[in-house]
Amino acid sequence: MLCKIWKILIRTALTLSVLVIAIFCFVFFSPRPPLSIDPATLIGDGSTINYCQLPVLDGSGKMAKDIAKGNTPGCAYDHFPLPILRECTEPLIEGAADIRGLWMGISGKVGHVERVEQCGARTVITSSGIIHDSGPNATGGFNSNDTEGNVTFSIGDKDYCPRTSASKVWNNGILEFRALGWGPIVVRRYLQGEQLIWEYADGTTTTMQRLCQLPEDQITPKPRGRRLKFLSED
Repeated sequence: MLCKIWKILIRTALTLSVLVIAIFCFVFFSPRPPLSIDPATLIGDGSTINYCQLPVLDGSGKMAKDIAKGNTPGCAYDHFPLPILRECTEPLIEGAADIRGLWMGISGKVGHVERVEQCGARTVITSSGIIHDSGPNATGGFNSNDTEGNVTFSIGDKDYCPRTSASKVWNNGILEFRALGWGPIVVRRYLQGEQLIWEYADGTTTTMQRLCQLPEDQITPKPRGRRLKFLSED
């Protein structure tokens, strides 16, 4: 009997080890999706825009599905880019709250700054070096498929950061982010009066107020992550 128990324990341990290795390889070493974002968006300077002057969503311009998907270049962009949906004027879908604009945390994650874009059923969050784009687009799937922005380790001169994927779906005025599109809800965003509330998977709740101009210290994202180095010449 004891021998059988040990065999079960060993097999379980091996199975879990294989699963952990497989997940690690997928998160850090699986091929990233092609960078399909408009190059002009990344080259442009999103810090010069007045984010209190929002585009009119009257259907006179492009639809969400006509614009290439936005995704994070590498582990982070090097400066705050232009809005991905700047040419889109598709009206918001039924049930969506208008949370567009530039926001800064005043409680919870104080000082956190993010830009929220919306068009039709599409939502793009740009913040801290990353671009999370979910919804109908011209070049990719519905879910976001990019990075968490934290450089966990480097091998030689190449940085590795964890991949992420999530859907963004409106539920009674609340924007819910589901991991991989079908997993648990990891983020919720919704309006509370004139403020935007951000509930994150780590248990924090951040209250944000609207900004018209990007603060200078947000133009270049601060490096994030532990940045362990392997095979480095330093």
